[in-house]
Amino acid sequence: MGIDIHGLNFLRYAEKKKSFGDTITIGRQWLHTYEPWVKRLVGTKPSYKNQEYCEELLTEYFGATKVDSIDYSDFENATHVHDLNEPLPKTLYGKYDTVIDGGTLEHIYNAPQALKNCSHLCKFGGQILHILPANNFCGHGFWQFSPELFFALYSMKNGYSETQIFVADKSNITQWYKVKEPKDDERATVTSSTELYVLARTILTRTDFSHSHIQQCDYRYQWAKEASQGAQPPREPADKPRAREGFKQKLKKEPFVYKTLSAAYHLYLRSKAARLDRKNPALTLVDVNSYIHS
Repeated sequence: MGIDIHGLNFLRYAEKKKSFGDTITIGRQWLHTYEPWVKRLVGTKPSYKNQEYCEELLTEYFGATKVDSIDYSDFENATHVHDLNEPLPKTLYGKYDTVIDGGTLEHIYNAPQALKNCSHLCKFGGQILHILPANNFCGHGFWQFSPELFFALYSMKNGYSETQIFVADKSNITQWYKVKEPKDDERATVTSSTELYVLARTILTRTDFSHSHIQQCDYRYQWAKEASQGAQPPREPADKPRAREGFKQKLKKEPFVYKTLSAAYHLYLRSKAARLDRKNPALTLVDVNSYIHS
């Protein structure tokens, strides 16, 4: 758990949208950002010094009126000690203007309950922020999170608004990729050879929010289409164009050519210069600093 440079920039972005007010972090959040970067990006006083945890930074520079924390154990002196696998006590409902999950939910087995707890902590009109592992973090925690989960969960129908999702390449600190919300039979598929974070922000607009009937967009579309047209044979939505798969199968019949091209392609993917939006149509490249100030 900790605020690195992508996390810091995401907090900067969220603060431009809404002052933090009464804030809670899911787990106490360490500061993992190089101090000169914090000074330059946040515009701190010259005397500023990184503290071990983020509370002072949030109260001094992000408009937080207070910063509490909640954790399973008191080993880091969290404000509230509670197992987030279990429902929250109702005394904590609706107490915070900003809820920050800076990389904790991946360590909690009962992720649906933990997500629900984040919303219960939030005031009506408050914001919820997630900075979580997406691709290539297998073993870091129990879970890696898909952008589409947050589009499906944090929908207007379920009691949320202004939902925005980005992915951030850990190897590129100056750029993010804005994720397009999937429609109809699309998927927000994101493949990469590098470690990616998913950055999610939403506003709670109903205290009686719903976390029921969360389904992927393309399945909902297919079920609705079948219901209107009559039953059709089951179909697994394709993640890749069929033409591309056909070309790949033809290449496999030429083992030397296939292995050579495959090796070259994977070298390209591992290059930091490889832009994710060229392979993933759901992504749009944005310059972080320009986007925050736009």
